[in-house]
Amino acid sequence: MSNILIIKHGSLGDIAQASGAIQDISEFYKGDNIYMLTSKPYFDFFKKNPYLKDIILDKRLSRFNLFYLFSLMRELKKHKFTRVFDLQNSSRSSFYKRILFPNVDNSIWSSSETTLPKDKSKEEFDKNPVLDRFKHQLETSGITIEKTMFPDFNWACSNIDKIKKKFDLNKYIILFPFCSPHLQIKKWPNYNNLIDLIQSKFKDEYKIIVAPGPQEISMTKEINAITILKEDKSLNISELATLIKDSSFVIANDTGPAHMAAHLGSKGLALFGSHTTAYKVSIERENFKAIQVTDLNKLSGEKVFEYFINSLH
Repeated sequence: MSNILIIKHGSLGDIAQASGAIQDISEFYKGDNIYMLTSKPYFDFFKKNPYLKDIILDKRLSRFNLFYLFSLMRELKKHKFTRVFDLQNSSRSSFYKRILFPNVDNSIWSSSETTLPKDKSKEEFDKNPVLDRFKHQLETSGITIEKTMFPDFNWACSNIDKIKKKFDLNKYIILFPFCSPHLQIKKWPNYNNLIDLIQSKFKDEYKIIVAPGPQEISMTKEINAITILKEDKSLNISELATLIKDSSFVIANDTGPAHMAAHLGSKGLALFGSHTTAYKVSIERENFKAIQVTDLNKLSGEKVFEYFINSLH
């Protein structure tokens, strides 16, 4: 029995996308121990994943913090990993490779760099859709692919009956109108207009809700929707996953919850401006689609409402 390491620090959307790859690695190495190296926000969350034996915390302190770096490398070496799958593919994870396995190929350390097609630079390769990149990485590393292109995030869900009872949630539409402060280009400004259109047509048939992250709670007063919190705090990832899965429809900016919805099989729409494309981030699924425009500020509530009506049933 060998020990296998997967590296995935985040973010939330990236973790949802990587669920299929994690499952394929685990299924390929049945009988071996699969460990995950991740960051603090996802340490407890990954313990729910049925394809992982245990989780190792990376505090992601400065590389110049030699005491921490030595401590982490000692922890990783203790497990005597026979193979590493770097699904983060970041400069930090590449740095770890140079310390742990400086001269190995993809038979030991699988990453986008060690599996890079000979006719492409990494810059060119990274323009491919994210799930296509995972597929190439794992197949080049000898892994049989079944779930990588079809991530299933349902393992993340937990029971939220008490939350649904408190807010009397039966049929509801969930909106994710916020985004990181430094990524305002992702934010669509016309959610209240859309809410008015939905309520005008459906009256009280659907409740319209938002489930803000910790830094977004104060912003909910800008949106004419019911704010879902648990004891005045944001839902955790597992609770949020179930809230999304049980919804009638999801409408979101290009954020982590949109990617969760896509890989939970939820019906919904993600709104994309010029920051990237829905194609590149592999978000479109059978039930989850995207609206792509050059300028989100010019995307009307009427247009999104039209897409919503056509996709709802």
